[in-house]
Amino acid sequence: MAPDDPSRLDLTADPNHPRRLSRRTLLAATGAGAGIVPLLAVGNPASAVAADRAPATPAPEIRGADISFTLQTEAAGVRYQRNGRTAPLEQVLRSAGANWVRLRVWVDPPAGYSDLTSALRLAGRARRAGLKVLLDLHYSDFWADPGHQDIPAAWLGQDLATLARTVRAYTADAITAFARQGSPVDMVQVGNEVTAGMLWPVGKIYTDVGERWPEFTTLVKAGLAGARAANPRGHRLRTMLHIDRGGDNAGSRWFYDHVLAQGVEFDVIGQSYYPFWHGSVADLTVNLNDLAARYGKPLVVTETSYPWTMANGDSLENLLTDPTMLPNGTAYPPTPAGQAAYFAALRRVLAGVPGGLGAGFFAWEPGWLPGVGWEPGAGNPNDNLTLFDWNGRSLPALDVAYSSAATRLL
Repeated sequence: MAPDDPSRLDLTADPNHPRRLSRRTLLAATGAGAGIVPLLAVGNPASAVAADRAPATPAPEIRGADISFTLQTEAAGVRYQRNGRTAPLEQVLRSAGANWVRLRVWVDPPAGYSDLTSALRLAGRARRAGLKVLLDLHYSDFWADPGHQDIPAAWLGQDLATLARTVRAYTADAITAFARQGSPVDMVQVGNEVTAGMLWPVGKIYTDVGERWPEFTTLVKAGLAGARAANPRGHRLRTMLHIDRGGDNAGSRWFYDHVLAQGVEFDVIGQSYYPFWHGSVADLTVNLNDLAARYGKPLVVTETSYPWTMANGDSLENLLTDPTMLPNGTAYPPTPAGQAAYFAALRRVLAGVPGGLGAGFFAWEPGWLPGVGWEPGAGNPNDNLTLFDWNGRSLPALDVAYSSAATRLL
């Protein structure tokens, strides 16, 4: 098919273009930078964000953050501050108005990285802070995204039927573990950015011999069934199917049309949206508005972030180094105030989705500060996309993003 055919989801287009590469591919490609740069001075958040005279924007139902690296950043000595007060990350987020966290789980990751035990600890802390939990099951031993959906080593060699049973049992066991410790899961993703399938090669959609939607959706249905079967009686559990096409309406339609045609039943459409990879805020607006009208399901921007600087906090080159990659760079420059303006715009987009279906967003790893690598022994390529400076002090965008009130945003 032609490279611009939405059935290919742009996977055959220029493989070296940043928007075509998975996060893990980009992580692996980053080289050593010029070393640690001095910390930037960040002023008073109240003075950094100008008041807007536009009508007040309602707060989205879901105002969340992926905090999966938190135990590692704490072990590295990171401490978080807001308004001069130091507290654990989940408490800082809650004080700013956040009401959800997202927790990543890998099946058998490197030691210290996002295993079930770590996620359970963070879920307990989140629940005590008054936050709900979105569980992000990757069904992989390490990073899973559109470019990598590696089957766990312990599951290799299983045929489709056996693998489906494994997925169902694994998902049910995870949901049960959270419920048993008193922090039941409020929403679960069956797979992470499953744009091209999951558990490759068995559940890979795009192959040399054609598209394999039945195989992929068999695995998705197994995960959904396991989650629902293990959910505690009387507890509300929402299910999400998450892809990375926030600014790509044709690609989004192609994916969800095919999944629904296979009889997959899920509650929430999840989209990753990084403006430097997935298009402009206008592209996001068009996509979310169309998906709401087309499917009538709540929409969550499940991953997003924006730079507050183009400087680098450690020796590993950052994923985003070129300000020309920001499609709205003039409106939202890579500064603390520009980052805050981006999150204000995101909230306006969500508020404008027809039918009130713009349910909310999760900032991706806003507390992942220098000191923790994307893999053991590596650096952090994400440290200019956080909601805290490199001293752990909150940036203006933290309060703009998470305010629970209807506010006059930027």
